[in-house]
Amino acid sequence: MPSLLGRLVLPVAWTTTFLGLSTAKTVTYDFNISWVTSNPDGAFDRPTIGINNQWPIPHIEADVGDTVVVRATNLLGNQSTSLHFHGLYQNGTTQMDGPSQVSQCAIAPGSSFTYSFTINQPGTYWYHSHHNGQYPDGLRGPLIVRDPDSPFLNTYYKQENERVLTVSDWYHDQISDLLPAFISKSNPTGAEPVPNAALWNDTQNLKVPVQPNTTYLFRVINVGAFAGQYIWFEGHNMTIIEVDGVYHQPAEADMIYLSAAQRCSFLVTTKSETSSNYAFVASMDTSLFDTLPDDLNYNVTGWLVYDDAQPLPDPALVDELNNFDDFTLLPYDNQTLLGTPDKVVELDVIMDNLGDGANYAFFNNITYKSPKVPTLYTVLSAGEQATNPTVYGSYTHSFVLERDEIVQIRVNNLDTGRHPFHLHGHNFQAVYRSAEDAGTYEDSGISEADFSPMPMRRDTFVLFPTGFIVLRFRANNPGVWLFHCHIEWHVSSGLIATFVEAPLDIQKTISIPQEHLDACAADKIPTAGNAAGNTVNFLDLTGEPKSPDPLPDGFTTRGKVALAFSCLSGILGVIVVVWYGLAPDAAAPAWAEQRIAETEPQVVGSAVRSSEATATEPEVITVTTVAGGGHSKA
Repeated sequence: MPSLLGRLVLPVAWTTTFLGLSTAKTVTYDFNISWVTSNPDGAFDRPTIGINNQWPIPHIEADVGDTVVVRATNLLGNQSTSLHFHGLYQNGTTQMDGPSQVSQCAIAPGSSFTYSFTINQPGTYWYHSHHNGQYPDGLRGPLIVRDPDSPFLNTYYKQENERVLTVSDWYHDQISDLLPAFISKSNPTGAEPVPNAALWNDTQNLKVPVQPNTTYLFRVINVGAFAGQYIWFEGHNMTIIEVDGVYHQPAEADMIYLSAAQRCSFLVTTKSETSSNYAFVASMDTSLFDTLPDDLNYNVTGWLVYDDAQPLPDPALVDELNNFDDFTLLPYDNQTLLGTPDKVVELDVIMDNLGDGANYAFFNNITYKSPKVPTLYTVLSAGEQATNPTVYGSYTHSFVLERDEIVQIRVNNLDTGRHPFHLHGHNFQAVYRSAEDAGTYEDSGISEADFSPMPMRRDTFVLFPTGFIVLRFRANNPGVWLFHCHIEWHVSSGLIATFVEAPLDIQKTISIPQEHLDACAADKIPTAGNAAGNTVNFLDLTGEPKSPDPLPDGFTTRGKVALAFSCLSGILGVIVVVWYGLAPDAAAPAWAEQRIAETEPQVVGSAVRSSEATATEPEVITVTTVAGGGHSKA
């Protein structure tokens, strides 16, 4: 009988495998990345990064089990780029994850780069540039992985009633102009640039036609750079079923909060009558902003349109922003708390100044600095020394993880702002989140007994001001994975750590395509060696990229603030002196005033801001929502 059972099981397994493979397909996207001109809020034309001369950029769409191939060609001319596929675990393909100087070299102007990976996880994701804070210039869009075996499909909603919404902040100035001013001694407090507008689907006044008595699945993605968004649908409840690609047990909500990079999928059932249309609103979290400009409209409104002939009502005033607490969600698969951690990583979030006078973001005492050699390439060239975190540099804040160990991350917020933390290559169990102003984990007195027995899971989780979070995951995906705040200003100012997971396993399973190595050659970036590019002695970090030196001893927080205001006072003083010196002198003789007038330059016309459209800039592209953009083959 055992042998007969064996003979039966094998054909069934082969049949199942064959059927699974026969339904999978390869979906190919050819992306020419270039500048276009857009004006999504109707206030300001600006250069924007588009794909195939379009903006908004195409959706990437696939089914579970599909292989996605993205051929990216950089036609920007003046900037390098890269693509990260946010939330995808990249099991076995860490070289396709996308962050520049981590898993690849950036794609130089004129170069091409092919990403290829198989997706075995359903859900709502997005893709974006992961190079030099670039994606707020427009290089970000939805990535949707549909699941024919979803527990909610055809029981709660039908596939044709799925809708994808992006929400974001929007800047009128380019990031290449904003970043140098942000990380500068002229901004010693580290005040982040405040957005100029908020957008639904990269536009405003969005209309979503709906039918009565119908349940819709809304996949909502915050593709913004900075602002969290409070979201609500007037007259309708939301039933949450997925966050960040993880199914959860249905939960009712009147209002949700999505930080930058978070996603939420929820069901909305429409009304039986069609006499009215209903507003849905996203309101930027202004507590993140150091200033609130008088002309800023921090809300953006769209409408569920039952009848196009009926008016679009203004949204009602809201007394308070009381959002659903995502920490209370329960995973659909009932996964319980992972066991006692094998490794505990403790990170303190600090915002502080360095010797150049600028404000930086730190995990503990380290602000991230990209190494000379992409970290993955150091793994592949370091041999047995790949298990030594030293080889990855002093400023990448690298932690080496052993395969299958349980890792706990404790993050203490010593800052007064919210921070959404994202982990590449995994989702994590959100084990604990303190209230605001709760202090540090060490001072809290909590223990394992206080942790959620069945924690919700996602890949991006919000840390409250001067509080702490505890996250837990299993290191079962060999690769090089970043852990960072997803406020893009804080990525650029250094709030990043690196997990090097099972490096010796990576060496056995990963090879780098020649095209990827060619991308490094185009920018003369070495592809072997430690963080300093040293291939002879991997423990010698002489010449590695470094952050600026610390401020001299004795500079307390109060001293730094005093220095900042002293500098500001000095600048104002110089301005006053110049103004006074250039003012007309009533006592001066007429011939002197005439001489001064003759020597002043003559201004013809008016200056044009660099971020405004000019005759030499690309043609304005009409803003429309673009889906698809690829072709598939079985």
